Amino acid sequence: MNLKGTFLITICRLLLSLTFIMSGFVKAVDPLGTQYKLIDYAEAAGLARYANGYLTLAMAVAMAVFEFWLGICLLFTIRRRRTVRLMLLVMAVFTPLTLWLALTDPIQDCGCFGDAVKLSNWQTFWKNVVLLTAAIVLYRRPLSIKRAISRSNQWIVTNYTVVFIVVVAGWSLYDLPLFDFRPYHTGANIKHGMEIPEGAAMPQFETTFVMEKNGVRKEFALDDYPDSTWTFVDSRTIQTKEGYVPPIHDFSIIRRTDDEDVTDSVLSRKGYTFLLVAPYLEHADDSRMDLINQVYEYAESHGYPFYCLTASSERSAERWRIMTGAEYEFYTTDGTTLKTIIRSNPGLVLLKDGVVIRKWSHNMLPDEFELTDRLERIEMGSVPKDTVTGKVAKIIMWYVLPLLLLTLADRIWAWSKWVKTKKKSNKIYQLFKTKDNEKENCSRKLEDEHEPAGRSGSCQRTQRDTDNREA
Repeated sequence: MNLKGTFLITICRLLLSLTFIMSGFVKAVDPLGTQYKLIDYAEAAGLARYANGYLTLAMAVAMAVFEFWLGICLLFTIRRRRTVRLMLLVMAVFTPLTLWLALTDPIQDCGCFGDAVKLSNWQTFWKNVVLLTAAIVLYRRPLSIKRAISRSNQWIVTNYTVVFIVVVAGWSLYDLPLFDFRPYHTGANIKHGMEIPEGAAMPQFETTFVMEKNGVRKEFALDDYPDSTWTFVDSRTIQTKEGYVPPIHDFSIIRRTDDEDVTDSVLSRKGYTFLLVAPYLEHADDSRMDLINQVYEYAESHGYPFYCLTASSERSAERWRIMTGAEYEFYTTDGTTLKTIIRSNPGLVLLKDGVVIRKWSHNMLPDEFELTDRLERIEMGSVPKDTVTGKVAKIIMWYVLPLLLLTLADRIWAWSKWVKTKKKSNKIYQLFKTKDNEKENCSRKLEDEHEPAGRSGSCQRTQRDTDNREA
């Protein structure tokens, strides 16, 4: 294969493998986010009744593991034919699917890369067209892909990869996502995330009303809305012009007793504030309610506000009070927003001056051994030291570095084996070459009439020995 062909094969391999690795990893660090997106897909396809919670969650984890594993297999060129065929099959399925999404636009974001990278449906489609082309190139010449690791060691890479990505997904489910790409991540100022810069272009929308009169239906714009003799049937709102949309645009806290919006007062308050986030109390885990009640009592005794944000009805809230003995007040917030704030139901969020500084899942709630003093004087009152850099370093130490060392050792072993084989083949070649030269020289000397008798005898013996060996 020429240099151009080798370069093209390498580019296609790296493009596909790195894309699948990134896609699988971001899904593994946020399985619940992938589950929510799968439910959106099911609703768009009219299959919402089949979108069971456990089934969609299992599918989310399986997708993350499969994509990450397949990307690693291609990166290390493991089972080249099988891997390339699987890649082509995946792209052949998802490319038409994303074309349907681009044409019908049932959901705004495909969720290919979770919340890490947002792509429109058309951007997703053209991305898949490029990946499908790369998969076709590799499918035509799978054996042209240079092997990165010996076949005898490939099982180590595949098994270690599966174990690693399953552990990442499992821990992200038990606790919280290892990496938080959402606008409510630790360190985010919620109020600033809701602000619109001065002079920024605003998105424009157009609403069409479907009205009926005397059995006849017609569509009207807002400017020519008909009189009361027409009956309202339906309405459709479409975005006619793009504009600036703040990262946080759907966050509000409504007090249930008087329907007052207390969002600004909560976010503008100086000091610490606890938010118990329970998107739907009907499905919330109540196994650690004793710890939540302890945190509430701690907040009450030290003068920290404590709000429970939920999208559930008042009836569900009352049932929750009876079951858990909750004494805190309930506030209304959009359910999708709450699921975006924290991937736990319930989960606990700590604000300081409107900034998110701590998050806990219901499995990792703080207890009396951690809440020993006022937040101003203990470590819990500050941003955790486990930074993104530290998390990346742990992944490198526990996954990337072992694979690099394995690859290095494998290549050194393969090279030394090649050298030994080469030396052995060279020795055999030199042996036959020496005997052939000796035989040729003796033949010439025997034919020479002026050769001394002693040396001719020697050549004759050599010739005789050679003939015997050949016999």
